[in-house]
Formats: sequence, structure tokens, C-alpha cells
Amino acid sequence: MNVPSLLAAVDVNQLWESVRLQSTFRQTPWWGWLSFAGMIFVGLASAKVISLIFRAAGDRSLKSGWVRRQIVIQSLSRPLGLIAFTMAALIGIGFLKLDDQMRWFTWQIGKLLLITAAGWALYNLVALVELILLGITSKTKSPLDDQLVPLVRKTLRIMLVVTLSLFVADNVFQADIKSFLAGLGIIGLAISLASQDTVKNFFGSVTIFVDQPFNLGDRVLLAGHEGVVEEIGFRSTKLRTPTGNVVQIPNSKIVDSTVENVTRRRNIRRNMAISITYDTPPEKVARAVAILREVLNDPEVCKAFDMEKLPPRVAFEELAGSSLNIRVMYWFHPGTDYWAYMAHAEQINLTLLRRFNDEKIDFAFPTQTLYIAGDAGRAPVSMRSMADNATRESDTSGLHE
Repeated sequence: MNVPSLLAAVDVNQLWESVRLQSTFRQTPWWGWLSFAGMIFVGLASAKVISLIFRAAGDRSLKSGWVRRQIVIQSLSRPLGLIAFTMAALIGIGFLKLDDQMRWFTWQIGKLLLITAAGWALYNLVALVELILLGITSKTKSPLDDQLVPLVRKTLRIMLVVTLSLFVADNVFQADIKSFLAGLGIIGLAISLASQDTVKNFFGSVTIFVDQPFNLGDRVLLAGHEGVVEEIGFRSTKLRTPTGNVVQIPNSKIVDSTVENVTRRRNIRRNMAISITYDTPPEKVARAVAILREVLNDPEVCKAFDMEKLPPRVAFEELAGSSLNIRVMYWFHPGTDYWAYMAHAEQINLTLLRRFNDEKIDFAFPTQTLYIAGDAGRAPVSMRSMADNATRESDTSGLHE
């Protein structure tokens, strides 16, 4: 970048000699200096008056509930005071006898102050944009967009500072910002190539903010980890696992993986098999099915079900290897309260246990039956007859002896 023309065009030593030795003091009459001092006083007084007026107006707006108007007034108070002081100082300088170089220099300084005041006002007015965005995001259920508001505020202010800096460099110092921007582009390309993972994580965070697969406080399954979302950053997301540990998962990995949001489930499905012993008569099997349906349709139990869309299901499912299985399936509402679901399941379990015990219906457990060769009680009829004949023959032979 070239040397700023404001500094290149002004020889500092020559400028100081011009102020000190030339006839500025001699040629400027006393009323010129008095006018200059008077305009400086007017500028300071104007800035103070503007501050007092705007402060009083802001207090009235705040008391009336006009928060946005109060922010605008507060944002413009000091920048307008700086503008008033700068304009008064420039007018006062007009009463002084300055050469062209010195007058040009003072005008550039005044221009710098005016641009600074305008940028200061815009910087403060970003708070109004933040307030408007907060009003919009407060109407949504997701807290993720609330986190975007500070990001938007910081981004706007950084962009504003950079833009105003380039504007001052171009218009006040008349610097060659084209080569500067080209250099920034090359540097930015090198940084982006060296930090690809960081860029991926940043865009991953943007995707999370836009898609909103989960919110703060949600219980989720992410990349093989289960926990409660505690923080969503621009590089990673933090989960608090059931063991109390904190797991930090890169956002790029979250975007590329499956996200299971446990908190957003509408219901909790319970799928269980009630196993009873094989020697249970068919009548008692039917009675067991009836008991299960009675329990699930009890008013105290079924109030947690959506009986119209998702009623509980009970059926004698299969003849398993070691038991007769009855399939039971129901959907507990709401799905967000896990411990309420556990208490409800406990109520059903205790009721079933009492009812089955009263009806003498035995629950099955994994068993094995061992068949012994020659066991007449387990042998087929033909084998049993053969065993009986063998026994009689043995007894008869004993009598003959």
C-alpha cells in the first residue's frame, strides 16, 4: 500500500515551520482569534446541550415504554455532539489566516472527525437492530435463534469498523486500498487452506443454527454419544452425558452424522413380551390376554395414551421355545417426561403381577427339559406300552424261578 497522500503531501517540518514562523499569528487580527476561541466554546457548549437534551428525551421515551426510540436517541447523542463541535471548530478555523497547505490539512482532520461521528452513530444503532431481532426471535420456541442475535450484532459492528476504516483510508488519507485488498485476499486464501477443519466446523455451526436439529437443554444422541446439549459454539457442541462428563463434538462431524433428538419425541413406546409357562391351559392364556387389556384400559392407566390414534395393543404372539409369549405395546404421552413414563410403567407392572398371581397364571422363565431314555412318564404311548410289557415279563420270569 502506498504512503497516504495526507502524510506525503504534507512535510511535517515544513508544516511546523509554517505554523511557527510565518505570519499566521501576525496576519490574524485579534477578533479572528477571539472568533476562533468563541466557536470552540460554542462547539463544546453545543455538544453539552445536545447531550442534555437527548438524555432527557431518552429518559422520557424509556418511561413511556418506547425502548426503540430511547435506543435511537441514546445512539445519536454523542455522535451529534462531536459533529456540532467539529463544524464549529471548522468555522472558527475560517477566521484564521492560514496558508493553503495548513488549511487543507485542517479540513482533512475535520473530515476525519465527521466520518468518525457518522460511523460512531451507525455503530451504536446496531443495538436497535439487535433489539428488533430479539423481538422476532422471542416469538419462536427455539433458543438457537436467540444465540444468533449476538453473532449478528458482532458481525455487523466488525463489518462497519472495517468498512469505515477503508473509507477513511481511501477518502481522507487517499491510500491505495486496491493493493491492500488484494493482499488481504491472498492472505485469506492461505489462512483458509491452512484451517479447513475450522472452516468446516464454522459452516457446520451455521447449518445447526439454520436447521435447528436440537436446542439447548435437549437430550440427544450425537456421533455415538448421548447427553444433554449444554453449549453450541462455532467450532463444537458440548454434551453433558448421564455420567456427568462433558463431550465436545466438532460441528462438522454432527452435520455428517445422524442426530437423534430424544427430547422431541412425542411419545415413548413400550414394547414388551409377557411370557407364561407352557403348561398354562388355553383358557388361562385367553384370560391373561384379557387381564392385560383390562389393565391397559383402566382410566388411571389409559389417560397417558392417545386412545384414538395410538391405542395399546395386546395379542397372543407366539409359541416360543420355552414360553407362551403375549406381545404388549403402548405409547406413553408426553414423551418428554422420562421419569413419569417410568412411574407409569411401574404402576402397570405391579398391577399385572397382582392380577396374574390372583389368577394363578405363572410367568415363564428360561428353562430346559431333559428327556431320559426309558422314562415311561415322558415316552410316547407305544414306548410306554413296550416298557410295561418288559416290566411284566421281568416279573413273570422271577416267579418261574
